[in-house]
Amino acid sequence: MVSTNLFSAINSTLNSAKILLSSIDNSIYINKTVGPFYSSVGSHLRHSLDFFNCIIQGIVINEIDLTSRNRDESISNSISAAEEEIDRILNCLNRLDDSDLKKIILVHDDCGTGKIGIHYSLEGILAQGNSHAIHHYATISYLLFNLDVKTEIKGFGYNPTTPIEKRVGA
Repeated sequence: MVSTNLFSAINSTLNSAKILLSSIDNSIYINKTVGPFYSSVGSHLRHSLDFFNCIIQGIVINEIDLTSRNRDESISNSISAAEEEIDRILNCLNRLDDSDLKKIILVHDDCGTGKIGIHYSLEGILAQGNSHAIHHYATISYLLFNLDVKTEIKGFGYNPTTPIEKRVGA
């Protein structure tokens, strides 16, 4: 199993998305009426899950390509597909053990000036995947606010380091 603390964090992050999914309907999930980017809750969640999928796929060959995402639109458009994908990702990550986390793995990404390779520990890229999801949850919270959808998910959309007194409604 993945390091208890890291897996606990990822599990909490992904399960908070499942809580959200159980509290909205599909019309909210796919709504693209909020500017300036006109994206949906579903597209942000799918994007976050793509990051974890790149990691899972890359573990086998010891090379992760974050620029080669699956972009499965069924996850963007269907709450049930997103829930199934979250469960699949958590099951894959649960098969890892602590010795896997220290492995150095080549990660390809585009940091704004073209595709580059960076060496990470598997633990480091998993932590980045978790932070990446939290970042997109902030955007999801923005979308929900503008759609006048109230959610009661503790900490959803806030970086864990944000002081509690600065969190509105969390």
